[in-house]
Amino acid sequence: MKKFRKVLDGLTTSSPGGTGMGSPSCGSAAGTPTAAQTPKEIDIQETLVSENFQLCKTVRHGFPYQPTALAFDPVQKILAIGSRSGGIRILGGPGVDCYSQHESGAAVLQLQFLINEGALVTACADDTLHLWNLRQRRPAVLHSLKFNRERITFCHLPFQSKWLYVGTERGNTHIVNIESFILSGYVIMWNKAIELSTKTHPGPIVHLSDSPKDEGKLLIGFEGGTIVQWDLRAKKGDFRIYYDEAIHSVSWHHEGKQFMCSHSDGSLTLWNLRNTTKPIQVTFPHGKIQKDGRKESCKPILKVEYKTSRSSEPFVIFSGGLSYDKAGRRPTLTIMHGKAITVLEMDYPIVEFMVLCETPYNNEVQEPYAVVVLLEKDLIVVDLTQSNFPVFENPYPMDVHESPVTCTAYFADCPPDIIPILYSIGAKHKKTGYSQKEWPVSGGTWTLGSHTYPEIIITGHADGSIKFWDASAITLQMLYKMKTSKVFEKPKPGDARAPELVEEDPFAVQMVSWCPQSRIFCVVGISAYIILYRFSKYDANTQIVSLEVRLQCESEDVISPSENENNPCFSEPGSHSPQPHQQHPASPGSRTPEGVKDSIPCLKVKDRVVRVPPGYQSELVIQLLWVDGEPPQQITSLDINSAYGLVAFGNCYGLAVVDYLQKTILLCMSTLDLYGATDPYQRLTRSPRRNRQSTSEFCMRGLSNFYSDSKKRIRTSYQSLTELTDNQQSIDMERSKSPTSDHVNGHCTSPTSQPCSAGKPRIPMGPEGPRLTRRGPGRPPFRKAQSAACMEISLPVSHTEVGHASRRAMLQQLHGVTMYSHDEHHTTTSYCWSERESRENSFSRSRSSSVSSIDRDTKEAITTLQFGESYGRKSDAHPTPCLWVGTSLGVALLIPMSIPTDHEERMEEAVTIGPSGGVLMLKGSVTRFSFLDCMGALIQSPYEVWRDPNTAEDPDRPRKRKLVHFSPSSSQDACGEGHLAVVCSERQAKVFLMPSQSCLFVHNITESSFVLRADVVSVCNSVCLACFCANGHVMTLSLPSLRPLMDVNYLPLTDMRIARTFCFTNGGQALYLSSPTEIQRITYSQEMCDNLQEMLGELFTPIETPEAQNRGFLKGFFGGNAHNFDREELFGEAAAGKASRSLAQHIPGQAGLEGMKVAASGVVGDLARARVALDERGQRLGELEERTALMMTSAETFSKHAHEVMLKCKDKKWYQF
Repeated sequence: MKKFRKVLDGLTTSSPGGTGMGSPSCGSAAGTPTAAQTPKEIDIQETLVSENFQLCKTVRHGFPYQPTALAFDPVQKILAIGSRSGGIRILGGPGVDCYSQHESGAAVLQLQFLINEGALVTACADDTLHLWNLRQRRPAVLHSLKFNRERITFCHLPFQSKWLYVGTERGNTHIVNIESFILSGYVIMWNKAIELSTKTHPGPIVHLSDSPKDEGKLLIGFEGGTIVQWDLRAKKGDFRIYYDEAIHSVSWHHEGKQFMCSHSDGSLTLWNLRNTTKPIQVTFPHGKIQKDGRKESCKPILKVEYKTSRSSEPFVIFSGGLSYDKAGRRPTLTIMHGKAITVLEMDYPIVEFMVLCETPYNNEVQEPYAVVVLLEKDLIVVDLTQSNFPVFENPYPMDVHESPVTCTAYFADCPPDIIPILYSIGAKHKKTGYSQKEWPVSGGTWTLGSHTYPEIIITGHADGSIKFWDASAITLQMLYKMKTSKVFEKPKPGDARAPELVEEDPFAVQMVSWCPQSRIFCVVGISAYIILYRFSKYDANTQIVSLEVRLQCESEDVISPSENENNPCFSEPGSHSPQPHQQHPASPGSRTPEGVKDSIPCLKVKDRVVRVPPGYQSELVIQLLWVDGEPPQQITSLDINSAYGLVAFGNCYGLAVVDYLQKTILLCMSTLDLYGATDPYQRLTRSPRRNRQSTSEFCMRGLSNFYSDSKKRIRTSYQSLTELTDNQQSIDMERSKSPTSDHVNGHCTSPTSQPCSAGKPRIPMGPEGPRLTRRGPGRPPFRKAQSAACMEISLPVSHTEVGHASRRAMLQQLHGVTMYSHDEHHTTTSYCWSERESRENSFSRSRSSSVSSIDRDTKEAITTLQFGESYGRKSDAHPTPCLWVGTSLGVALLIPMSIPTDHEERMEEAVTIGPSGGVLMLKGSVTRFSFLDCMGALIQSPYEVWRDPNTAEDPDRPRKRKLVHFSPSSSQDACGEGHLAVVCSERQAKVFLMPSQSCLFVHNITESSFVLRADVVSVCNSVCLACFCANGHVMTLSLPSLRPLMDVNYLPLTDMRIARTFCFTNGGQALYLSSPTEIQRITYSQEMCDNLQEMLGELFTPIETPEAQNRGFLKGFFGGNAHNFDREELFGEAAAGKASRSLAQHIPGQAGLEGMKVAASGVVGDLARARVALDERGQRLGELEERTALMMTSAETFSKHAHEVMLKCKDKKWYQF
């Protein structure tokens, strides 16, 4: 607990010296400000301390990325999936979903459950075996065994056995004790397994299994086609089969008299143990006889399973085996049941499949009831009990990646009624035709914890779809899905827009904004459009209103600086905007005589009445237009406020504000024009020069610039925007060589009837004149929308220079803004504010000139927007609706607005936007605004209470908008007027006192990196500023004092996917896309870390192992002596000796809970560590108990043998020995 006090006397003056540690003096447009009411002192008690924070992973959702292995426990009924990155997903019933990771990151080759023992064996590509303990909520490795001289290819663990058979690439079979994880001295060498007369190596081992008839017989399958049944007692081969086709898998009949093999030529062979000289049956399930009498060649059958049933014919299930001549056929799973052959086509390649049976014993009738099929990008389960083989409805969120994820949003503590409503709407559109039986993977237990609240995750996708997910209580379930592409017409071949739309993913979602209280939803698409949706429980016939905005400079206008001197910064609302319903069809009239596109949008909105189902219904579409052959730039920022009825958005050219109630455009201006007289930069003008270089090559950046199959390295040539140089001629020469310099030269202004005050883009003249040539405008504005899931990038962030270098390139991709890194050319730069602020912001001062200017070659993009009740000017006595605007040059602008309060006036009278208010400065691009009252509490944005737009109105009682406002002064009467504004940039955070605009606190977040995501979030009944940096650090700062509370080097940023999808939310939670198919949720709250154990599901539940069926006297007598086979006697150290130490190395595991490495210090952390130590002690006691029982059993056996020897020798004389 920290209590602080800050006296604010004399901070309201506008002189630079009186701003303390604050921003430069920026007088409002109304003239010299007067001293507004200011609290004489702020008394805030900060309750957050560092002990409240701890970072750990909570749960991972989605489909395991790049899966490699599959296993199922038929008694516990839990499923395990291994992946190429070394991850393990263990799935059970609802809420039972656990993710673990091998520290080595090696691919998982094979998984083997210790059936009904609560343990799992994994074999990895680094030739290491691991034993995982599943009897704790977070599995941990108990033992590891690293093979040094052999490569593991196959493992087999018989049911209720503690000896694991391990086959290797050399063809040898080793045996591992599961309890101690030590190699036995018993080894089956490949040259002993095959006959001495065999001249060739049989190849790696691809199959190991014990005979159902006799556990003392081990069937070994070699890749080259050799099969050996090895007698473990006699240490010799019973029989050997040499087949001329490579073997991929082997499967026993449950009686142990026959087995089936799958081969590389697409054939299945059935072998009988009575005669192993040749197979009793050879079939080519998909091979037809050709005209010449030969079988057509088929693909390999990679796996076969041979399962018997009491009530019907046996099942033969296999993958692959199709003929080669059918090109383009999808991967298949074939089910042969008697004479019926069913071929199930899959959407993705089959990685592995497994037949689920009623019994865990391999010598009983198997009774298969389902097949689990693991595909490259999906998991399906087929019901075998019905003749049409339907699939089960998958209860896990395995379709997050159905279309690549391009953006995410996370909302905690939502209104409690929103989840049931979304679910009821989404349930109407669910697919049908699933099996009526319950999902067979139902193991484990999970209970709804006490620390739950409504949470919703929204994902935007490359095909324009939006998915709402219920994320409450660390689960994930899809609620509702909508498609934004339905708003637009499908491009026709004859349409003039068609050439641009042949590229993929023009509807990719770039950004979303959602108000849960009013249920207003906004979507920003990659094709420079915004769609506004309202929620309704009823279907409706609607006409979509379309607005078109020219938020781009007029490249043909040549305006001298004097022409615009008398123009006001803001003209009358609507005077410089197109008509609300104005459409620009793609006709010859919308092009210049040269065929250059002008005043047409990228996509065509449906102009007819459409029937929309219940749910989110589109009301308004805002599209940016092509201007003189240049496509519109992507939208980089968005905010919507339901109480004001306004939506604001910006890009690298400027800002636009739309009244979505009246369907009018209120404001459409360039960033430069927004400053008016308060521009902190004194920008030098240049003589205009006519140039029409097309910039279509550089438009539509961001999502569309990256692909999953291309890892693009970012060049590290960034220099500060304010770096100085004295060699102007070399600057011009370099610019004339740069193909991109002309595109970013200058600032764009009011896009329509407002004259272009900054002039059109132009290039500086070198000694030899301009060297730039115009590119044709025919380049399509779309490239394939890169899923945020697939963006990979290499970002060195080890030191300051490289961190700076990566920063601009990262932002260029993160925001979709065309901001270029100028390698060697910068104009002379200086600033007009106080030297103290200059030093604080690390801006260099000019050495050569006292005249200040800013590099005109960099656009000032709008990077963040926020509506709220605030003080637009220092002279304001009362808060008014304001729009806070943040730019890429670290400028925060306040734009006050006048909005009619009466319902009827609001629908008829225009909203007026006054001249620019205050200007605040920070280092780096502005990323986030938030507001606190003078008691330190978060001020929420005002909103409109939701009402269904399609309900019938009562003429006697007309419906009025019900607004909820959160005034800065509502909870602080004792403190007087005013509030605190928290402004965060990519380099620093500042807290300003409004309306005086004095900087109270400042904190430099990072020097060597930059902030990717920042949010003001509530944690432990208080608020803090949470930041995620490009170097992987997650930080929290107290508010308002900006004290560092936590700084954890959590996740090195290795790809753009994390940058685009990382987001914080209330309750100390965050999420990001850890892979193209998986969502990783984390928490930075100590309280949630402590409660995480009770929130997770139990993987192991005590279940009695089903008893084996009574085999009967005759079967037991003639069926072999399987139950008398003692593996301990054969493989134990006493009989087999010790294995070579150089062969494998035993590594004891860390049997603690994951995440304790970053456990917080303090009492809570000590308690957590004590709890883990207690768990470990209990585990050791359990192991000790098992060892004691084993020793007692050994002692009894020894006593029994000793007694038998004594009885045998009792009556013998000494000379008879």
